[in-house]
Amino acid sequence: MKGAPADQKTAATASTVKPLRLIVVLILVGWISFLYYLYTVVVDGGAAQLVASGRSADPCRGRYIYVHDLPPRFNADILRDCGQINDHWPDMCDFVSNAGLGRPLADPLDSVFTGENGWYGTHQFALDAIFHNRMKQYECLTNHSAVADAVFVPFYAGFDFVRYHWGYDNAARDAASVDLTQWLMGQPEWRRAGGRDHFLVAGRTGWDFRRNNNVNPNWGTNLLVMPGGREMSVLLLECSLVHEREYSVPYPTYFHPRSDAEVRRWQDRVRGQERPWLMAFVGAPRPDNPKNIREKIIAQCEAAPGDCTQLGCAFGSSQCHSPDEIMRLFQKATFCLQPPGDSYTRRSAFDSMVAGCIPVFFNRVSAYLQYKWYLPEEHAKYSVFIREDDVRARNVSIRAVLRAIPPETVERMREEVIGMIPSLLYADPSSKLESVRDAFDIAVEGILGKVAGARGSPAAADHAIDTTSPWPWRGLGSGWRK
Repeated sequence: MKGAPADQKTAATASTVKPLRLIVVLILVGWISFLYYLYTVVVDGGAAQLVASGRSADPCRGRYIYVHDLPPRFNADILRDCGQINDHWPDMCDFVSNAGLGRPLADPLDSVFTGENGWYGTHQFALDAIFHNRMKQYECLTNHSAVADAVFVPFYAGFDFVRYHWGYDNAARDAASVDLTQWLMGQPEWRRAGGRDHFLVAGRTGWDFRRNNNVNPNWGTNLLVMPGGREMSVLLLECSLVHEREYSVPYPTYFHPRSDAEVRRWQDRVRGQERPWLMAFVGAPRPDNPKNIREKIIAQCEAAPGDCTQLGCAFGSSQCHSPDEIMRLFQKATFCLQPPGDSYTRRSAFDSMVAGCIPVFFNRVSAYLQYKWYLPEEHAKYSVFIREDDVRARNVSIRAVLRAIPPETVERMREEVIGMIPSLLYADPSSKLESVRDAFDIAVEGILGKVAGARGSPAAADHAIDTTSPWPWRGLGSGWRK
């Protein structure tokens, strides 16, 4: 049988080669595209390291954060309008300078509390800006939201609260929050998990953003109860304890170290400090709140002149606005009294612990039901608890309780407090600590774990406790002046 003509064989071969060549080209294009995608993800995250085994070890695995590029009306413009605040923050521009740290301190006595040493006039409600500026330095940021483990929303909710709270109606107070949540819910990142992988920082108490659950119907915004707000996780200075995705973080203190060495030097300083006073109190009375125990604490302090020192913060006094005076007082006392004030928690508790002073709490909500990422579960290791009701009923002598604690126990408690200091600080955003984990690092680690759990769960369970009553922890004791 004769073979096919040569021209037919050539045509048949050509018709076979073309599809094969196309397949090879498609395979090559596919591999190149895959490698390019892998390269861009790893490079943008800044996390690729080749190890001896030839496998890629990614230290950012499970830690990638995507930061929403919000319109400036949600953050930068709020700070730009700082001069318009003329009520409770008369010098807001001063407070939000230096990445939210405030003005550098200039110690008039011995040059300890100075900007050169990491000390600033930081406002207790400046966390929105401080956290955002720290996030800009976070080592596991990614520009690819699809690979992010969490999404950060840099909305300055606390500053927004201030600018529209006094002299405005509820619609004006909520305007930016409504605008923000509508913007977020229109983004593709939101649709991926219904917002359960989003988190924001609102540098005030949880009740400041839950007007519908508050005692005062004209106090605060409704950010955390409106659609879009209630799905996100939120870091607060004090949790309301009615929402499972609220997490409390420390109040900003005056100390923002730039290096591990600065932290260690400060710990050594407070460890070697002489403490002539048994106890100290910094704060003002609350005469308009009969349930508040501050006046009784002040009276007990005045009745123990050899054991107790205090710094009065009555309206019009400038003493409590002098960070160096506050810190010097705390350094000279063994125990620092921390009763509730306008709310259950106090910035003063963190200032005192940074000074190596053992805190004395009078209500469990002031610390033990908050800050679970930061404070030891065994509360007696670092603090003293005296029941608020006993102080109110004059059934207890604070001095006698503290005098009865053995000296060796006091030393152990103080050392525990000193060991906690790094985790209670927010480092200067312009620098980076090496081995020390500060409050920001712990917050990010905590929120990544919580978001990972929320992402896989239904959006339902909003409330950890029964909220049928508008005041779910009324039985816990302290009044709420707001």
